[in-house]
Amino acid sequence: MPVRTSPIFDRDAALQAWWGSALGQGLLAGESELLAAALEDVFGWELLQIGAWGSARELLKGSRTRRQSLIAGPSFPGGADILARPARLPVLSDSVDAVLLPHTLEFAADPYAIVREADRVLVGEGQLLLLGFRPWSLWGMRARWSRAGFPPGMRRVLSERLVREWLVLLGYELVTEQRYLYLGPWSRGLAAGEGTGRILRAGLIYPLPAGAYLLKARKRIYTLTPVRSRLREKPAVIGGLVKPTTRSQA
Repeated sequence: MPVRTSPIFDRDAALQAWWGSALGQGLLAGESELLAAALEDVFGWELLQIGAWGSARELLKGSRTRRQSLIAGPSFPGGADILARPARLPVLSDSVDAVLLPHTLEFAADPYAIVREADRVLVGEGQLLLLGFRPWSLWGMRARWSRAGFPPGMRRVLSERLVREWLVLLGYELVTEQRYLYLGPWSRGLAAGEGTGRILRAGLIYPLPAGAYLLKARKRIYTLTPVRSRLREKPAVIGGLVKPTTRSQA
C-alpha cells in the first residue's frame, strides 16, 4: 500500500531526528527486546541485518550467532559493515545463517526484490526475521496521511498477509507471527518513563490494536527423492499358457 512522500525534504536527516525522539527511542527499545526473545534459538556463524534501523546496532544485541553484520546505504552514520543496496548484496549465495529485515521493505522501491535477495544469501534451514507496520493500524494510517511518510521516508505499508504469501512462494515455513506496538503514533507517554510495556504487550489498559508485526520464517530445502518404479507383476504361466483368471473362466 503506497504512502505519499514529499520530494522536498532530507529523508535521512528527518529519520535520524525521529530516532532521537522519545517515540523513536521507545520503539527501538521495544523492538530490541522483542528480537532478543525471537533470536534465542537462532544460532550459526553469521546474522546479516539488511537495512539500517536506529542509530547503531540496537537490534543485534540479542543475537547468538558468532558474528553479526549490518548492510546499509552510504548515508547511514552508524558505521555499517557493508555499504550496498539491499536489492543487490555483495554477499555470496547460501552463506548466511540468519537475515533480519527491520522495516527494510517499507523504505524500498521494490520490496520483493529485497526478499528474493535475502533468500539468495540465506542457507538452507536458515531463518528470516522481518519487522513491519500494519496497514490498518493507527501507525499505518498516519503513514498514509503524512506527506513525508511516517516514520519519515517510508514508501509503503505492507500487510503481514502479503509478506507471508511471498515467503510461502519462496518455500519458507512460518515459525512465528507476533503482533506488537500498542502505542499510538502520536503518544508522548514514553517520555514519562512508561518503558516498553505499551509497545510489546496488549491489555485492558492498552485498548489500541497492534501497530506492527514480527514474522519469523525458516528456509526449507526440499530434495527430490527418486521413486523406483514397481516391477509389473508377471502372470503365472502353466504349460506355456497364461493361467486363466476367474473372469476368463466365465
